[in-house]
Amino acid sequence: MRILIIGPGRAGGALALAAAGAGHEICGLVVRSPLRWELGFPLVESRWPAADLVVIATRDGEIAEAARQAVDHHPPAAIVHLSGATSISVLSGLAARGWEVGSFHPLQSLPDPQEGARVLAGSWVAVTASGHVRELLRELAASLDMQDFDLDDQVRSIYHTGAAAASNFLVASLDLAQQFFEKARVPFAAAEPLSRAVVGHAFALGARPSLTGPIVRQDWETVRLQRSAAAELGEEALRQFDLLAAATAITASVVLPADLKVHRD
Repeated sequence: MRILIIGPGRAGGALALAAAGAGHEICGLVVRSPLRWELGFPLVESRWPAADLVVIATRDGEIAEAARQAVDHHPPAAIVHLSGATSISVLSGLAARGWEVGSFHPLQSLPDPQEGARVLAGSWVAVTASGHVRELLRELAASLDMQDFDLDDQVRSIYHTGAAAASNFLVASLDLAQQFFEKARVPFAAAEPLSRAVVGHAFALGARPSLTGPIVRQDWETVRLQRSAAAELGEEALRQFDLLAAATAITASVVLPADLKVHRD
C-alpha cells in the first residue's frame, strides 16, 4: 500500500515507521512545520505523489486545513485522519468531491515516532469508515498486528473521554505517587509492580471489583493521615490528593466524611 502522510508528528511518524516496517511504501511526508524527528522518508514539496491512502496526522484543529490542502494537490482517493475525538464530518468536503473518508485512531500512547511504532503492534485501533476504505483500513491494521474495531462517529467524544481516563488520568495519579515516593526517599520504580498488578486486576476482574485500600473499606483515619502527608507536599499536591480521593470514593460507592470532601470556593 502506498501511504502519504500529512503532518508526521508523534502519531503520523509512528504510523509511518510501523507501516514501512510492515512492508508498505511511505511515498511522502507533507510537512506543515519543522520536523522534530528524522524519519528517513521523502518530504513532499510542490508535487504530491499518488497514494492509495492519504493520512492526516495533524492536530485536531488543523485537520480541516489539511483536507483542503489534499484537495488541491491529490486526486480523489481514500483519506483518513488519526483523531479519536474529531468527527469524520470534518472531511465531508472531500467526500462531496469523490474521496472516500474515514478515521483510524490508534488506542495507544505515542510519545515519539520510534517508541510509538514499537507499541502499535498489539494495540487496538478505532476505525470509522465504510466500503472500500473500511477494507483498506482493516488490511492496514492487520499488517501492523493491531486489533481493529468499529467506532460509531456519533459516540466519538464518549469514546475519546474514556481513552483519556484510561491513560492521562492514570498518569495524573502516578504523578502524585511519584511525589510521595520521592519525598519518602523511596525509588519510584518500586511502585511499578504494584501499578501493573492493579491494572491487570482491573482488566481481569473489572475496575470497581478490583479496588482496594482505605477508602473502599472506609478507614477514614488512614485517609486523614494520607491527606496530612499530601499537605506537607504543598497546595497543589493536596488538591491532587483531594480530587483523586473524591474520584476513588465515587468508584467505591462510599461517601467521604465532610472534612475529606473537596470544598469549592
